[in-house]
Amino acid sequence: MALFSPVSTCGPRAGIPADPSAPPGPLTHLSLPDRSEARLRSGADGRSLPGSWTRSPPEHATMLREGVRRCLQQHCEQTVRILHAKVAQKSYGNEKRFFCPPPCVYLAGPGWRVKSAQGQAHLAGDSGPTVCGYMGLDGASGSAAETQKLNFEEQSDSNEFSCAKTLYISDADKRKHFRLVLRLVQRGGRELGTFHSSLIKVISKPSQKKQSLKNTDLCISSGSKVSLFNRLRSQTVSTRYLSVEDGAFVASARQWAAFTLHLADEHSSQGDFPPREGYVRYGSLVQLVCTDTGITLPPMIIRKVAKQCALLDVDEPISQLHKCAFQFPGASPGAAGNYLCLSTEKVVQFQATLCPKEANKALLNDSSCWTIIGTESVEFSFSSSLACACEPVTPVPLISTLELSGGGDVATLELIGENFHAGLKVWFGDVEAETMYRSPRSLVCVVPDVSAFGSDWRWLRTPITVPVSLVRTDGLFYPSAFSFTYTPEYSTRPALPGAPEPAADADTLLESIHHEFTRTNFHLFIQT
Repeated sequence: MALFSPVSTCGPRAGIPADPSAPPGPLTHLSLPDRSEARLRSGADGRSLPGSWTRSPPEHATMLREGVRRCLQQHCEQTVRILHAKVAQKSYGNEKRFFCPPPCVYLAGPGWRVKSAQGQAHLAGDSGPTVCGYMGLDGASGSAAETQKLNFEEQSDSNEFSCAKTLYISDADKRKHFRLVLRLVQRGGRELGTFHSSLIKVISKPSQKKQSLKNTDLCISSGSKVSLFNRLRSQTVSTRYLSVEDGAFVASARQWAAFTLHLADEHSSQGDFPPREGYVRYGSLVQLVCTDTGITLPPMIIRKVAKQCALLDVDEPISQLHKCAFQFPGASPGAAGNYLCLSTEKVVQFQATLCPKEANKALLNDSSCWTIIGTESVEFSFSSSLACACEPVTPVPLISTLELSGGGDVATLELIGENFHAGLKVWFGDVEAETMYRSPRSLVCVVPDVSAFGSDWRWLRTPITVPVSLVRTDGLFYPSAFSFTYTPEYSTRPALPGAPEPAADADTLLESIHHEFTRTNFHLFIQT
């Protein structure tokens, strides 16, 4: 028979029936105490204590499995995405320097259009936003003056969007770092949860000194995400953000996009610009790629801007909130070249001119001068449509890496991340795994045998890939960006009518069969 198990490095599986021809159980485990002992080491609510292996009681597991299966089939995911800048300029006195670009919140996924608990679509006439939000700074009092209400509006892609345009940090706040706090409340007043951004660094003003690579927290590296905005005559109301709409680059007064900034290889053939590592310096050839759509601008040379002039001979590292310009390569000798420019809401090219008195400078217009700033994005995914409890969905557990251990009949998978707790169980597709809670950053589970995924598992000749997710005790479902693949190296053909079953000693094929796990993009997962 063709089993899908890691290469055998441990002893025989506990709990295998004495009859060698009997199929293996769906789960394997390492030094698992018997069920009575496991129950004693579990909490009264079924949660595992640190260091104990647990699984849901059979009747509860059946209900959970049906719910998880519906989540996977119906794609009930709800995603909260917070997009914000890496740095924030401090306000002084009565001046309020609002965060620019403003923090944005996107609600994505079909689960937002499903009624919580019942899993039914909204009734006709039951329209309007399903949630409202409140955003402020962590450690703030939460007063109306320090918290901004977010009213979400639906976009053309069915996502809901809102941004906090009037948030700022005062000079009375002496912190050097802070986080944004988003509180979401469902229609009817039930709190959905509290979500935090990444750390934001506080700066007094953009650095005017030549940047050193010793101060790397302000330098911008190749492959990092940035936002570009233009502000005419230093007026806040005139701010335009480089964005992408309907497949075209635009200058939007309302929404901004994050772009991956790549150093391009100047020695590559025309049209082929593989990205390079390192910190971005002025005078470098770079390429901007929209993180959401993948649409790119042509490779351009990034220039430092001072007093509305592009400095053509500066090669220092780029710093946060610097003024810069983007020159299209290929300028003829004696010409200043064309620069990325905005015209109302359109993105165009501007023909610059060389400074009459200084040949190392090009004269620009206001619309060709951009401010560059690093950005961060955090994402939280869950499905509350099948949960029975009214508890908040936060803290949302986040998985960063998977580590496979063991082999043969015994394999464990460690999930490394954050916000783990004893009320979580690991699921492979719609199969629950024995789970051990170690710490808020570590969960360990036993890899289920492939037989748990179908009665015809003996005859499968292609890999089986199942998503890895977490399920809370009350049924709250947390999808992840990871999947697990069972890969056979040898397979047997389906038995012909009347043909005998394969010999039981075919288990020797375990020596040549292995596991592997793969990571997939979650956005692609919920769209398929």
